[in-house]
Amino acid sequence: MANTLEDLKNRRSCRSYQPQQITEEELQQVLEAGMYAPTARGGQSPIIVVVQDKDTIETLRKMNAAIMGTPEADPFYGAPTVLIVLADKSCVNRVYDGSCVMDNLLNAAQAVGLGACWIHRAREEFESDEGKALLAKWGVEGDYEGIGHCVLGYRADAVPAPAPRKANYVYYVR
Repeated sequence: MANTLEDLKNRRSCRSYQPQQITEEELQQVLEAGMYAPTARGGQSPIIVVVQDKDTIETLRKMNAAIMGTPEADPFYGAPTVLIVLADKSCVNRVYDGSCVMDNLLNAAQAVGLGACWIHRAREEFESDEGKALLAKWGVEGDYEGIGHCVLGYRADAVPAPAPRKANYVYYVR
């Protein structure tokens, strides 16, 4: 438990990655944590798409940057792996379920020594015709909403120190 608490306290978003790909063992450990995230009624509405192909990541980068309004930006910060979390639109709790998956992915990345960051705009990407075509190309069947991208890789920068926690973070009613 002590290691888990330390990982939770020390995890910070990574916005600068080394170019080399993560190992298969690291990837599988992070994915396993994502698959064991809590979901409403145990429904497991989310799915995870692993993207490590450079051309596909570049396509996603361009889509995401265009939505962000800065077409030349790299919203994935050069990460060599992008995990896309999507959730079944028929599930009323899909955003919460997918968010739990994202959180588990981020925390597992910390536990195995990887940098990670949650990148938004997946909903807009996969509502577009281009996004729907990518899902079909990848064999993803069903009606899914994009929840987020979890970018993974080895940090190219130092881990920042945690900011102090605000004084009124917790209220007690006893």
